This record gives sequence, structure tokens and C-alpha cells, in this order.
Amino acid sequence: METDPVALTADLVRCPSVTPEEGGALVLLENLLSGAGFDCTRVDRNGTSNLFARWGRRGANRSFGFNGHTDVVPVGDESAWTVPPFGAVEKDGYLWGRGSTDMKSGVAAFAAAAIDFVRDTPPDGAIILTITGDEEGPAKDGTVALLDWMAENGEAMTDCLVGEPTSPNHMGEMMKIGRRGSMNATFEVTGIQGHSAYPHRARNPLPAMARLMDRLASHELDTGTEHFDASTLAIVTIDTGNPATNVIPAACRAGVNIRFSDAHTGDSLSDWLREEAEIVAKLFNVDIAVKVSISGESFLTPPGPLSDLVAKSVQAETGVAPELSTSGGTSDARFVKDHCPVVEFGLVGKTMHAVDERVEIDQIRQLKAIYGRILRDYFA
Repeated sequence: METDPVALTADLVRCPSVTPEEGGALVLLENLLSGAGFDCTRVDRNGTSNLFARWGRRGANRSFGFNGHTDVVPVGDESAWTVPPFGAVEKDGYLWGRGSTDMKSGVAAFAAAAIDFVRDTPPDGAIILTITGDEEGPAKDGTVALLDWMAENGEAMTDCLVGEPTSPNHMGEMMKIGRRGSMNATFEVTGIQGHSAYPHRARNPLPAMARLMDRLASHELDTGTEHFDASTLAIVTIDTGNPATNVIPAACRAGVNIRFSDAHTGDSLSDWLREEAEIVAKLFNVDIAVKVSISGESFLTPPGPLSDLVAKSVQAETGVAPELSTSGGTSDARFVKDHCPVVEFGLVGKTMHAVDERVEIDQIRQLKAIYGRILRDYFA
């Protein structure tokens, strides 16, 4: 009897696994996979829940891996939903609920495909599933913890597919062979507070901040590279916390987010941000403190055997040749790429993180078929 990915998705959606809560999702998967002959290990770290599952022997010559997450973002205003967020309601050809798209359907599809594949055609090799409960959160004790544990215990994937939603509009149109880097920077400009009627007695931080933000936002980081779109910088906040109209504030804060191509590194961009801040600080005779947090560097899995395998499977099941892309935000592939070659392919992501998140039921079955074909061709 085939494993139903739609029923499994529904069961997972019913688990209220809002980061950092496990919500029962990994327990459900552990029981299912253990019953199908997978060796399962909970790799929990610092209160974060993770699951490692392997079919086949450790140290096999070939081991295909799937990576995904069962944690979800908060539901937001529950009264705005037309269905219960964790009800897994099926209507109008969709399965509704938080996490249905991002990405419990992807986890269900690759788990179901793996279970059926090893039962029907046991491969000469291993299949490894790494599933985390900390992708939507800080992501410090999720996939990173799983990879750390694997290194310590002699576990390894030869190749890996991350099952995140990758198609913008219709099934099969896009797969990811890399991701842009992502970083955040905060700036605090400190001057001297004073009366707005006597600006010469104060040192206003606001003109300095305005100049700095304009310099950053107006600068062309690059025009793109062979596999990456142009890097972008977005100003995400400017705040003084000053409700008074007759006071020049002592300080002002701002933040920017940068998504960058392989023309840069996090360190090179950090140096540039600090250089710009130093120039403005001298011009306006203020102090500017800069703090940088790098979420992930850009990376690329060059087109080759792994991307060819996935693309051919997608086209065989959908009739669509997927575009090889590096667009979008970050994913846990940024961690997996240090372990083995990695690509990403999954469902249409239109409603992820939205009110009334939902996924087309037929697409869940189609995704399982794609993952099953990938496994058959990989071990053929």
C-alpha cells in the first residue's frame, strides 16, 4: 500500500509546531519512519527539536539526502483566517493550514517517497532524511546541529535535496542551485541633544543618518553575475524614539538588509559599510556605531549531475523544464552546502507565511512522484 503524502501533510499541519515548539510533528515522523525500517535519532540541541533518519548502512558508497523543516511561522491574526490554522481543512482542491506550503507538504512528500522506494526497490546505498524544527527561527540549533551530529557520528550524505517551495507560479518552473547571501546591519549615530530653536548648540544625528542611508541605498553593489541577480540593499528601519518637536535628539538608529551575489562576501560588505559610516561620521562630527550580522554567504552548486538529475525528473513528471535559479531568500541549503552538493526543489510558494496558507492537493502527490523518480534514477 502506497504512503499517502496528502494524509501525512494533513497530520503534520495538525501539529501546532510554531518555532520553537515541536508540536508533535517530529514524533509523528519518527514513528512513521521507524516503522518503515529507518534508523531514527533525535538530535535535539538547546531546546530545538531535530530528527535524523537513515535507511541503509552507515558509510554507504552512495547516500541521497533530503532536508526539510516542520516548524512554522506564527498564524498572526487568527480571526483573519477563514479556516482553523491547524485544522488541515481540505476544500476547493486545496489543503489549508499553517505550514501546508512551507513546508510540511515537502517533508511529507519526500518521507512518503523514501518509504515507498525502500519498500519496493531497496537500493544499494542509503537514504538520509534530516528534518529540523528550527528553520523559521534563529536556525542555530537546527540543520546546523544535525550536520554537527552527523560529522561526529560518521554519517554523511553524498548529495542532498532541500524540499523548500521553489516555484513562483506553477509547478516545476524553478529549482534552486544556490542562494544569495544575506546580512543585516544596524547603525547608531550619536550626537548632542539640544533645543530645536538653537541647533548650533546641538549636534544633530539625523542629517548624518540621512546622508549615510542615502549613500548606502544609492550605491550600486553590482549588476549581477553569471548565476546571480544584482545584489540589493534595503533600508528597513530609521528611528529616533523622539516624540517632541522642539528637541534635537541625541541619537538615531537605522537598519539595512543586504542580499548579495557571489561578487561579494559578508566580510567585504561589512568593511564597506564601516568605511561609509566613518566617512559620514567625519563629515558631521558625530559618532556612528555599526553592528553586522551575517545570516549566510552566497553559494552555488554548479550545474552538473545533481541539478541534471532533478531537472530531468521534474520535466518527466510535469512536462516543464525548470529554470536553474539562485533567487529568493535564504534556506537551510546554506548550511548543507558545506557538507555535500545541494539543490532545492519543491512546490509553488505563493501562500507561504500568509493568512489562509494552502497547497494544491494534486501538487503534493505530484511532488512525491518527482521525489520518487529522483530516487529511482539516482540509484539506478
